[in-house]
Amino acid sequence: MGRAFEFRKARKMKRWSAMSKAFTRIGKDIVMAVKEGGPDPDANSRLRAVIQNAKAVNMPKENVERAIKRASDKSLGDYKEVLFEGYAPHGIAILIETATDNNTRTVANIRSYFNKCDGSLGTSGSVSFMFDHTCNFRINPEGLDIEELELELIDHGVEEIFEDEDGIMIYAPFESFGAIQSYLEENNIEILSSGFERIPQVTKKLSEEHAADVEKLLEKIEEDDDVQNVYHTMEESSEE
Repeated sequence: MGRAFEFRKARKMKRWSAMSKAFTRIGKDIVMAVKEGGPDPDANSRLRAVIQNAKAVNMPKENVERAIKRASDKSLGDYKEVLFEGYAPHGIAILIETATDNNTRTVANIRSYFNKCDGSLGTSGSVSFMFDHTCNFRINPEGLDIEELELELIDHGVEEIFEDEDGIMIYAPFESFGAIQSYLEENNIEILSSGFERIPQVTKKLSEEHAADVEKLLEKIEEDDDVQNVYHTMEESSEE
């Protein structure tokens, strides 16, 4: 298996099981999708993808409809996607994706977390080159031959495809998202969820004590309401 498989396996229990912020994140994703392409999912592929993700985390349908209606209100402020880069203690690179309606607040908060935990907030491009920006899809495996599907999808940019207990996972470069989404929809393949991730090209193993220092910073960052996703180069255990 490739890096995407190992990355997913390592993160799954630790980060993806923490769903307390999932509804908040998806609510912001809905606002950004509606502002970008309108409130009709049939005509807005980004919104279709977000609605699939909402279903995947059991977000009530009325919550989704309410978020779409609210996002259609022209008086509602928009969220801006801002990427932060920096270093945790012990040379661990951190990449933070945020969605904010007040960039000044977000910058101040993120900087304070790094300062309090002996890290350093970097400039744009200082660590992003250490991560591969990928897109992913989780699809229903029913009636599908994974080897045949892989052959079909290679032409659409897919780099890794594998099956786990949640379905068939597809990973490809960020730019391939639209082509793969179109192929799956045109062939009536059920998309359970989709998204984007930044996979570290190289990870660094730390001692338990040093890892705890990094975790302290990661926890502060992840608790911030403006933060959507956090990625880092510290090697994570895939054991439960």
